Amino acid sequence: MSIKKDSRLIQPYLTFRGRCDEAIEFYRQALDASVEMVMRFKDSPEPLPPGALTPDWENKIMHASLRIGEVSLMLSDGCPLEREGGFQGFSLSLTVGNEAEAGRVFAALSQTGKVNMPLGRTFWSPCFGMVEDKFGVRWMVTVAAANPK
Repeated sequence: MSIKKDSRLIQPYLTFRGRCDEAIEFYRQALDASVEMVMRFKDSPEPLPPGALTPDWENKIMHASLRIGEVSLMLSDGCPLEREGGFQGFSLSLTVGNEAEAGRVFAALSQTGKVNMPLGRTFWSPCFGMVEDKFGVRWMVTVAAANPK
C-alpha cells in the first residue's frame, strides 16, 4: 500500500490476548477474509526487549493482516504483559452488496456471539444489524441503500 507523505490512513488494529490464530481462522471463514501476512514473535527481525514476553508466547502472533474487501484489518495477540481492559467504544462497520450476503455474514459473526440488533430494514438501509462476535468485537452489518437520499 502506497501512502502519500501528506495523507493519512486509519486502519483497525485488534488485539486478541492470545487468541489471534483462532480469530484469523474465524474471520477467514465468516467474512471470506484473505490472510495477507502473519509474523510470530519468534520470527521478529529484531530481538524483543528482555522480559517482554513469556516463553510460552514465542509462537503467538506479533502482527497479522487480513484483507476484507478493500480494507486491511490488522491483528495481534498483543503482549502477555499488557493490562486487561482497553477502549471499548467502537464497532467495525461492514457494508455488503445484498441482503443474502448480509444474512450469511451476520449469522457467521453471531455464531457463539451475541446479537445486539437483529437484521432488519431501517430508514437508511434495506438490511442492517448489530452483533458482537465471540471475541467481543462489535460489528454493524449493513446493505447500502440502492438510492441514498
